[in-house]
Amino acid sequence: MEAIHQFLFVYGTLLQPGNEFADYLNKHCKFISKGKIKGRLYDIGEYPGALIDNTEEHFVHGSIFMMDDPETILKVVDDYEGIGELYNHPQEYTRKQADIITDSGNINCWMYVYNLPVITYRQIIDGDYMQYLNNVAR
Repeated sequence: MEAIHQFLFVYGTLLQPGNEFADYLNKHCKFISKGKIKGRLYDIGEYPGALIDNTEEHFVHGSIFMMDDPETILKVVDDYEGIGELYNHPQEYTRKQADIITDSGNINCWMYVYNLPVITYRQIIDGDYMQYLNNVAR
């Protein structure tokens, strides 16, 4: 059986203190590094959605975690993100592997990418959801 990749890049509500799934990640993962990927980030309402685009001049910013039990953790996070047989298609997110840029080089990580049209949503230009939330709260 092939080993499941152990790194996870998160950029939205999974970084929010008090979010039960963010708390779950903090218990079962080790923070590795801040990271970014070329693409666009959108305000979908209660959460963000990221699109990867290597031609972009913008970045999506987030954090990389090493999972202690990737298979179990990814099942939990898939459910949180609405991925799996129980959810209608097309699903709002897909889980993909992507090379995340860090100050020490690229790390290949799992990440959740938005999978529906974004034309009606506001782009978060600086690509940092936590900073965006702080600015909106003011």
